[in-house]
Amino acid sequence: MFDGDQEVSANAYGPIATPHVFIFDKDRILRYQGRIDDIEKPTGTPKNNDARNAIDALLAGKEVPVKTTKVFGCSIKWHEKESHTAQADSEWATHPVTLTTIDSVGIRNLIKNNPDKLLLINVWATWCGPCVNEFPSLVEINRMYRLRDFQFISISADDPSKKDKALKMLQSLHAANTNYIFNTDDKYQLIDAVDPKWDGALPYTMLVEPDGKIVYSKQGPIDPQELKTKVVDDKMVGRYY
Repeated sequence: MFDGDQEVSANAYGPIATPHVFIFDKDRILRYQGRIDDIEKPTGTPKNNDARNAIDALLAGKEVPVKTTKVFGCSIKWHEKESHTAQADSEWATHPVTLTTIDSVGIRNLIKNNPDKLLLINVWATWCGPCVNEFPSLVEINRMYRLRDFQFISISADDPSKKDKALKMLQSLHAANTNYIFNTDDKYQLIDAVDPKWDGALPYTMLVEPDGKIVYSKQGPIDPQELKTKVVDDKMVGRYY
């Protein structure tokens, strides 16, 4: 949610972290603010359903039992923090970006995914408009989860003779993840090596668990939010540390 450059509404409410719940009665009087419940783990069972209790009380015409609680979560991304984002972007610009040639055997070994990490693989090409448009979202996802049990690998389907062009694009996006380019112009070898179920249209994106199990695949542009949800819902990453 974006509250404008002045953040008038957000400042009036006074949220501290996400999620932070505000519940009003029928006269628009604030009756509760705080957490949803006392469990951060999605699969856990809360002991105190504070937000639900407040709603139930108001619907029954009663006083809210607990009017305020502390909240726990990511801090609010205030407008003033834009300078931190700019600083982070400058730091990413210093990270080396490389592009290594890979063959069919190498790709198959990647898919086996021996490391104890959830592997995000994206096959793309510089001549593929949707590939280029979605790649910044993949870079963002990598930056979000790279310190967890997660790894992002890109595979360029460009002709090997266009390696410099592919590298230039990766560098422009500061894609300091692991990047490969397929070593031949036989794209059908690439398809078979990546996923025999893939029809061959670009871009192609997969999530692979350590045992080589493909738990998500998408031919065509990704939905970034959907992919982030798939990542954090996977047992290798999770929604919390």
